[in-house]
Amino acid sequence: MENKIYTIGIDVGSSNIKLVLMQYSDNPVILDKAVEKIRKRNPEEVADVLIDEVLERNNLKYEDISYLASTGEGEMVKRKKGHFYSMTTHARGGIFLYPEALAVVDMGALFVRAININNMGRVLDYKMTGQCASGSGQFIENISRYLGLSMEEVGETSLKSNSPEVPSGICSVLAETDVINMVSRGITTPDIIKGIHLSIANKIVRLISSVKAKTPVVLTGGMAMNIGMVEAVRELIAKSKVNVEVMAHEDSVYAGAIGAAIWGGFRFYKLQK
Repeated sequence: MENKIYTIGIDVGSSNIKLVLMQYSDNPVILDKAVEKIRKRNPEEVADVLIDEVLERNNLKYEDISYLASTGEGEMVKRKKGHFYSMTTHARGGIFLYPEALAVVDMGALFVRAININNMGRVLDYKMTGQCASGSGQFIENISRYLGLSMEEVGETSLKSNSPEVPSGICSVLAETDVINMVSRGITTPDIIKGIHLSIANKIVRLISSVKAKTPVVLTGGMAMNIGMVEAVRELIAKSKVNVEVMAHEDSVYAGAIGAAIWGGFRFYKLQK
């Protein structure tokens, strides 16, 4: 154990907290990971419980962790040793998942951000949606709740659509009103969900185009785990002039935490020197 460097990255989002335990080296390895919904609880307490659970599961103590790094809203994590801006952590996490990636799209609960990166995972430039836009993971969650779907059901439901109906997409309030009207008109749940995915995907494709992203592009964040959302992005890219390959990884939701753990290890070594 004495020759091993352990780092923890913890990404505090508006809906979920993601944590990754890594063995840090020139080729970092994920040892464990965990995600927990906040559900109106104190994020600081949820983060504390997650840290303890992962340490116990891996027979480690807090003192064995060389660097615990937070990101997102993680300033509130009590036991952190440092904090990293979420754009830099998603960039580094994205290139960890796909080393060949040249751009990252962070699809979060409150906004979407397209980021150009170099081969070291450093941010070159970016563009993002506004927090009031209906193009967010929170919007999908709100509508899914209204339609009686769990977030785990949303992606597969979207794939069953035959004739999707796209909401206005001007803002979340108007879009939600559109959805209520769709239900009253008898539009099927798959067609409503697919329409919402296409509405958000349109914003994502426009962002990818506006930053002139080079291929391949890796999707990160919670929406990257939604197979219907990923398929909608690919569908619109195929119809557009944007010539990029879009990839999503089974660990895409952990990208921010992965990046925090890696940058934490890098900072640890810098401090040692």
